[in-house]
Amino acid sequence: MSKDKTESDVAFIRALAELLQTTDLAEISVKREYGEDDELEVRLSRQSSSAPQVIYAAAPPYAAPAGAPPVAAPSAAPAAAPAAAPSDPSKDPNCVPSPMVGTAYLSPEPGAEAFVKEGAAVTAGQTLIIIEAMKTMNAIPSPRAGVVRRILVADGAPVEYGAPLMIIE
Repeated sequence: MSKDKTESDVAFIRALAELLQTTDLAEISVKREYGEDDELEVRLSRQSSSAPQVIYAAAPPYAAPAGAPPVAAPSAAPAAAPAAAPSDPSKDPNCVPSPMVGTAYLSPEPGAEAFVKEGAAVTAGQTLIIIEAMKTMNAIPSPRAGVVRRILVADGAPVEYGAPLMIIE
């Protein structure tokens, strides 16, 4: 990569960050293709402090499910948290946070069985949930083996970067 291209990319990212700060936008995502096997993909998202956050992500190539767009299904009420659990699920050391902004789906397609249910044992790498971001379905794997204690999002619900998705103990 040339120094001029790198400096140009840095200036471009700074301009996007400034645009995010001066507008009401919550997120900006851009993909620049310079040629075959040479691209820049940038996603900037507003944090709660209103400062832009740069997130570099290469989304895996998952195809959207065929058929109608997913419809939000009613979700079961989350199980009561143990007395020792923190009141804020995002502070729980067993929390699985969302790695991106998008729409969460608990099953691979509408009407299908959920990937996991509360009380189910999971293995590291097993798909927990799908987050749709920019028409791309991103499977979110379990970071560790354990038991799903709580599912903290409803099917079809929007999620922010870092939002708690599940508690796996």
